[in-house]
Amino acid sequence: MKKLIRLLLVATFAISLTACGGNNKNETAEEKSETTEVSKEESIDEDKSEAKDDNKETVKLNVAYMPNYASLWHLVTAVDKGFFEEEGLDVNLIEFADGPSEIAAMEGGSVDLAYIGHGAHKLAIQGKADIIAPSSVHNTDKITVLPDKGIEKIEDIKGKKIAYNAKSSSETALQGALAKAGITMDDIEPYEMDATNMVAAMMSGAVDACTAWNPYDSQILENVEGSKQIEFSTDSVNMSSFIALPKYVEENRDIVLRFSRAIYKAMEFASQKENWDYAVELYAKQAGKDKEKSMIETSDAKWFSATDIKSGLEDGTIKDYYERQQKMFTDSEEAIEERPVEEYVRFDLMEEALK
Repeated sequence: MKKLIRLLLVATFAISLTACGGNNKNETAEEKSETTEVSKEESIDEDKSEAKDDNKETVKLNVAYMPNYASLWHLVTAVDKGFFEEEGLDVNLIEFADGPSEIAAMEGGSVDLAYIGHGAHKLAIQGKADIIAPSSVHNTDKITVLPDKGIEKIEDIKGKKIAYNAKSSSETALQGALAKAGITMDDIEPYEMDATNMVAAMMSGAVDACTAWNPYDSQILENVEGSKQIEFSTDSVNMSSFIALPKYVEENRDIVLRFSRAIYKAMEFASQKENWDYAVELYAKQAGKDKEKSMIETSDAKWFSATDIKSGLEDGTIKDYYERQQKMFTDSEEAIEERPVEEYVRFDLMEEALK
């Protein structure tokens, strides 16, 4: 009997060990299975994340420009070199006659980003647009005059019929000419009209002079024998820039940065004098102009490179340009109030895009 009891105890102990061993093996297998599944999921998520970074969603952008070299030298370079494509951007270039029209189109939703000349910056100061990237600068201006009108120096514009385009670089140039001559609008006969009508008015002799910009002033010089330009310096800084509506920048910061990076790459290349021929050829093709005649426009301004902008942000030169530009507007127009340039010039975007 005792022997039988001992045998039963041994058997019970063995069964217990077997059961425990089996449970441990099952738990280990389940844990391994769960760990494997988690690892697979993490790997898939990482692969998706990497694929998303490597293959940015292509975004179509409508970008406004004017038919001159100042507006197109970097845009056409960025398109041709594939810099926009590298950033996942499909850029559609749309031509406009002036900056105010471009801003109106942005407000209407048909344009995302735009290049503007000096005059339209007053609208940025008034809060209608944010400046996302500088383009070029010059501190001289020109007035185009007809022959036999008695205008040999800037002071001779007194009493003359002068055409200009309101709220654009044209009006800014006229204001600068008046200040340089020491007179006001009351001392001339001003005629406000769009740029194409300025050309017609000058060709017909309906006005004596005008403050146009390329390509319109070039058309006058080519078609009116004896016409010429009087250049004058001002205390202001004439900037041109890329802009977007404040709301667009707020909602599409990444797209703005991608656009800016592509533009800066193009500027770094096309700003170099040895590459002007390349940029002018692209510009002439886009604008339907003669390349050789278009080369003259390369002397219109200082074309910023990305290096210029980066160093200018670091030493305060770029900020100074925009502050001096604003001062000219606030000094000459009561409707424009002074405000910190940081409120509409997006130095933060410029610095981030240039990293």
